[in-house]
Order: sequence, then C-alpha cells, then structure tokens
Amino acid sequence: MRRPNLTIQSLIPNDIRPFTTSWLLPPLALSLLRLLFFTYCLVTTLTNWIYDGVHSSAHLIGEEFSYFTVLTYWGILFYSLVAGTHTLIYALKGRSWLETWPRPLQALHSFFYTTIVTLPFLVTIVYWAVLYDAPWFPIMFDGWSNISRHALNSFFALAEVILPATNPPPLLHLVGLIVLLLLYLALAYLTHATQGIYVYSFLDPAQGSGRVTGYCFGIAAGIVVIFVVISGIIWVRSKYTREGKRSKRDVQRHLSLDQEVEMRADIESAK
Repeated sequence: MRRPNLTIQSLIPNDIRPFTTSWLLPPLALSLLRLLFFTYCLVTTLTNWIYDGVHSSAHLIGEEFSYFTVLTYWGILFYSLVAGTHTLIYALKGRSWLETWPRPLQALHSFFYTTIVTLPFLVTIVYWAVLYDAPWFPIMFDGWSNISRHALNSFFALAEVILPATNPPPLLHLVGLIVLLLLYLALAYLTHATQGIYVYSFLDPAQGSGRVTGYCFGIAAGIVVIFVVISGIIWVRSKYTREGKRSKRDVQRHLSLDQEVEMRADIESAK
C-alpha cells in the first residue's frame, strides 16, 4: 500500500486542469453550473439581509459573520464564482487564468476546493443533529433560509465532489481543516468577549466544561471522518471515470504543440 505523501510538495497540484474540467460535463456547462450556484448563494445572502433590514433586525447582519454556517456559505459563494470564472475562461480560450498563477496560489486554490467539499457537510450534520429543535419553522421564509444554508450547502459541495475531474486532496489538507476549526473556535469566544453572546449554545462553559470539550473533540473527529469519506469518494470517482473533458481550444493547442515537436524531430533526424 502506498504511503501518504506528507511533504509540502504534495500541496502543489501536478496538473491544475482537473479543477476546471469534468468527466461528465463539457467545460462551458461546468462553468455555467458553478456560476448558477454562485448566483443562488448571492441571492440567498442578499435576501436574508433585506429581510432582516425590513423586519428591524439589521443588527443580525453584522452578527451572522460570527456563525460558522454563514462563513462556510460565503466560502461556497466565492469558490463558485472563482472556479466558475476560471472554468469559463478555460472553455473559451483553452487555458484558464489558474494555469498561469504562481504555484503557491494554485496550492491555495486546491485547499480552497478541499474546504468546499468537506466543511459544508460538517455544517449540515451539526445543525440537523445538534442545533435544530422541532417543530418546523412557522414562517416560510425561515424554512427556506435554513434549507438553503443547512441543506443545499451540502448539495453544492456534493456536486463539487462528483462532477469535476479533481484528484483526492493531500493528507496535509486535513491539518489545514483542523487549524481552520481552531481559528473559528477563537472567533466564537472573541464574539462572546466583544458582544456578550455565544453563537452556538454548546460553546457556553456554563453548561459544563466537559460538555464543551466533548463537543469540540466530537466536531474535530467529525471533520476527520468527513475528510476520509470524501477523499475515498473522489478516489473511486477518479479511478472509474474518464479524464476531464477538455476545451476544444485546449485540444487544438496541444495538437499544435505535438505537431511542432514532431517537426523538430523530423528536422533533427534529417540532419
């Protein structure tokens, strides 16, 4: 069995095109789907802000940036915009801006992708298993808002797991995910120190420090399990599906390069 690569080099993708191609959809369709996800997330966010403003709850707009749910939703929004734009450029020109980026930025984009295909599932599980308290929301808007942020978020993540031609994330990304959770924990307690509220009740030490510790370790264990499961799904998908469908211009570019190489070889052999 191959040992996992734990070197810094493993963070840099060997080929960046899998992030802009799909084994199922042509690049243009993939880009439009991602931009559709971006549009829905943006409309959801703006609608929530307008609703809060109209109902004299404008203070909630500032407070929501302390919620892990909202932060991950913004992550989906921006990733869908960035990935959709890169994929659109690749579809039209045969080469995305992502291919011209410095390697460290490509590595960051790869980690960004990993957060998108893991953290939304954590949000969905924690919300419906721990935070949700029946009965269903009496106000239709609240029901739609919660479905958008706590259910459709995982649908968007699942689409990114299944559709692109990406490879399994490097194991070091798991370390990055845990660091992100620790940083959020610091933000949650900073919010309490500055605003006097616990964004999630299970972080309140008044309920018992042991309980808080248990929840924190449970969530950490949850992200480990999610990372392993998602990595396995991506591995199976990449193993049993074909390579990503290339842009027509990308195929033409590679044909031109191949022809140039053959011509040089013929010239060298004729000498």
